[in-house]
Amino acid sequence: MRESILELSDDGGCFGCGKKNPIGLKLDFELRDGEYITEFTPGPEHQGFINITHGGILATLADEAMAKLVWIKGFKALTAEMSIKFKRPAETGKPLTIIGTIEKVEGKLIFCKAEIRKPDGTVVAEATAKMVKV
Repeated sequence: MRESILELSDDGGCFGCGKKNPIGLKLDFELRDGEYITEFTPGPEHQGFINITHGGILATLADEAMAKLVWIKGFKALTAEMSIKFKRPAETGKPLTIIGTIEKVEGKLIFCKAEIRKPDGTVVAEATAKMVKV
């Protein structure tokens, strides 16, 4: 049996960065010295506990920073595996900086990492991922 080839395309509807997604995060990234960086201020609609950003939103932010960087570097790849460590609470209403980097490329795998920081530099979450080329 032959494996089908997955076509990846963007119609602006991505939950993380899509400008056409009415409930999306609408993240704008900037490439700086090999790092892919964005800022995001979670609102009350992004909370888990009162005034604390939901961990799923933080995971989405980290995944988006890594996956978008892979994409703009010319790789057609998807997240195959991701691990996240929540270090500190991220309060809603307070800005966060999200930074994605590519660590190495080995065959079909791209190894990435991401950090989410408060304005004072405190790391609230760290993530690693393996992206697989399709």
